[in-house]
Amino acid sequence: MAVEKREFQAEVSRLLEIVAHSLYSEKEIFLRELISNASDACDRLRYLSLTEPGLIEGDAQFRVTITPDKEKRTLTIADNGIGMSRDEMIGNLGTIARSGTAAFVKGLTGDQKKDVGLIGQFGVGFYSAFMVSSEVEVVSKKAGETLAHRWVSDGKGEFTIDETSSDKRGTTITLHLNEADAEYVEPERLRTIVKKYSDHVALPIVLEHDGKEETLNAASALWVRSKADITPDQYKEFYHHVAHAFDEPWMTLHNKAEGTYEYTTLLFIPGSKPFDLFEPERKHHVKLYVRRVFITDDAQELLPPYLRFVRGVVDSEDLPLNVSREMLQHNPMLSRMRGQIVKRVLSEIAKKAKDDPAEYAKFWDNFGAVLKEGIYEDHDNRDTLLELARFRSTAGDALSSLDEYVARMKPEQDAIYTIAGDNLETLKKSPQLEGFRARGIEVLLLTDPVDEFWISGVGVFKTKQFKSVTRGAADLDKIAAEEKKDDTPEKPEGDVASLIALLKLTLGDAVKDVRSSKRLTDSAVCLVADENDIDMHLERLLRQHQRATGDSKRILEINPKHALIARLVDLAGKEGALDTLGDFAWLLLDQARLLEGETLPDAAAFSKRLSSVLARSL
Repeated sequence: MAVEKREFQAEVSRLLEIVAHSLYSEKEIFLRELISNASDACDRLRYLSLTEPGLIEGDAQFRVTITPDKEKRTLTIADNGIGMSRDEMIGNLGTIARSGTAAFVKGLTGDQKKDVGLIGQFGVGFYSAFMVSSEVEVVSKKAGETLAHRWVSDGKGEFTIDETSSDKRGTTITLHLNEADAEYVEPERLRTIVKKYSDHVALPIVLEHDGKEETLNAASALWVRSKADITPDQYKEFYHHVAHAFDEPWMTLHNKAEGTYEYTTLLFIPGSKPFDLFEPERKHHVKLYVRRVFITDDAQELLPPYLRFVRGVVDSEDLPLNVSREMLQHNPMLSRMRGQIVKRVLSEIAKKAKDDPAEYAKFWDNFGAVLKEGIYEDHDNRDTLLELARFRSTAGDALSSLDEYVARMKPEQDAIYTIAGDNLETLKKSPQLEGFRARGIEVLLLTDPVDEFWISGVGVFKTKQFKSVTRGAADLDKIAAEEKKDDTPEKPEGDVASLIALLKLTLGDAVKDVRSSKRLTDSAVCLVADENDIDMHLERLLRQHQRATGDSKRILEINPKHALIARLVDLAGKEGALDTLGDFAWLLLDQARLLEGETLPDAAAFSKRLSSVLARSL
């Protein structure tokens, strides 16, 4: 087959541009990334060989081999793992298949473009090879196949691929090093890097130089060692390896369970938010081993989706080595393990929340929105998750637990008040909060889409009902206002009723009702949902995802103490008021819509009415 030239996917070119212009000081991490990928390839073939032993016949000892060549200024990293076919080489090395990556890369701006650490956020560490190389050559032969292929690129937008010959399976990566990076052919430099970053890799990493072979690492699974024998740096580097991450782990959980079932867990909670946290698939990234043999990194039965940010390994002593995907789905042993692992993870998070609230706040800002999915989905652990939940509120900028909110409730208050929206600062300015703020009633500010779902599913926290301030009537009369008494005289009910009747007549089916407001103190109008109707923010969310059609009719509330409404009350009692106030009625409704962040149904009509009213006022 002739040499075929192809262009990189646009997102790959962007990544390579970031690498080429990187100011990242620790270039040496390229070797960690390539070793990690090689280790994964060996793990996958080891598992396949359990049912297809012929795949490793004649070469059953898995290893990674590093070969420097000072004369040619090349460094070669080879493995005897599963290898890649031609199509897999194109897919793995020329494109980024993971959904969400394109949007992530497109959003990189400013100094982010210079931070190659970002590469680790979406697991494409292979490209770090271009930090030190003018050209990268990859030769790979997939286990069980006869053909091998060669992939070559200088990292400047194109690559070539063609057939070649190889007498052994696996992948060999040859880096043609830049002159400034010749240090990476020095054996001592390579020993130092492997010891620092890859000592934990559970297969031999062999250095070939001067006709000798030298194993550089301990080559034993880190998680089977005693915790007393593992340093914090070794834990950190294992996290980098297993998670393909560049950040520091926020928490490390190393535990051996003994009893009916024996298994070891070495789990990490990342210190920063992975870019794919909200991908629709909600896949977790914990690897399942059976007696140190890798089985899968896609065992969804190990952890629930709301703990998908957890990284690490679970190694079972009792599961069969030839366990299949179907067996995992219906295995009672795995179900029991899952329950115990979840409780331990949540227990350790709870300890951190109690002992170090400042650190816990960092965790919550990263993963709180995901953890709250469990309140909705995991009934068994709901109480624990509610205790872990933290919220912003009108009481201040600090995060607050539900227990803390309840402790601050007014004596006459019988509900936990909430308001939901897309943006925290916008919520703080919502007119629906005015009456609550005037009475010193705290309101939880909810900005995560999942909030709408778990609150409706839970309903009550320790006898206190959750209640949205944008839904139903605001019965605030029994709680006295804390602020200075408002001396603005309120119009007589009869006069206000005349304006309300006029507004109802003019607006017709555009609203469900018009009524005088108890929740407004400063604004003229607002929209609220009826007690039994869907919350306004939830309906917007459902519309965005094509889960709701049309708009529910809303209630327009007016503030009789507002100067504008007071003037309209006066005008409503005069002859011809229906014609005079027609434009005002629609402008009030559109004003309320804008306050809710809604799109006006007829912007041209709004503009025409506004111009007419302004002209008359002048």
